[in-house]
Formats: sequence, structure tokens, C-alpha cells
Amino acid sequence: MHIRKDDMVVVIAGDDRGAAPRKVLRVLPEKNKIVVEGVNRVYKHMKPTQRNQQGGRLSKEMPIDVSNVMLYSPAAGRGVRVGFRYTESGQKERYCKVTGTSLGTLGPAKPARAKSASH
Repeated sequence: MHIRKDDMVVVIAGDDRGAAPRKVLRVLPEKNKIVVEGVNRVYKHMKPTQRNQQGGRLSKEMPIDVSNVMLYSPAAGRGVRVGFRYTESGQKERYCKVTGTSLGTLGPAKPARAKSASH
């Protein structure tokens, strides 16, 4: 999955389409879904209990499919497609397909992927 927790994303489909970039709160890779701040909000009706004496309606975000968002690139100023590549040191990174700028590294460096001087 090309989206991680704390990434900024733009919603491209659904009721919340076209809004400003928003933060990813949770990633559910087994279901191919993510929870985005302020997107797909639903009301859960709570009955008064010992813990919650007031009761009422609790608003919470529900998961949306990862295909409905694009990773936000500050360099491009919009949602972009994402590619993966290895740096000179063998570090895997995500990059913006539009501008070519890095969007962050993933995991530890792999010496087998490092580019040697002989190439």
C-alpha cells in the first residue's frame, strides 16, 4: 500500500471529494482501507450509561477505500501518483511522478540495492 499513517492525502471520489489535503489517521492494509481526518463522518447514537451519562450522538470517521485518495505532494500542490525507487545508498523511497521529488523513505537501507561506482 502506497499510503502510510500521518501522510497528507486528497480525496478524489465520494461525498468529501475536492476538499483540502487531510491527514491519514489509520491504515487498514488487510481491508485496503484508510481512515482520514474529517472524511466519511457518521453519527453513532449512544445510549446513556454509567460511563457516558449524557448519551447523544457521537461523530466519528469511518474507513474509505484507498483508491479514493491520492497522496498530496507539497511540491506539486495537488494529489499525485506515487512511484517507488532506490536511492544511491540502497534506501527505498516514494517519489512524486509529476515533479520527481522524494515523498519520504521506507524501511532500512538494503546494501544489495546500493548503486556501486562500477556501474
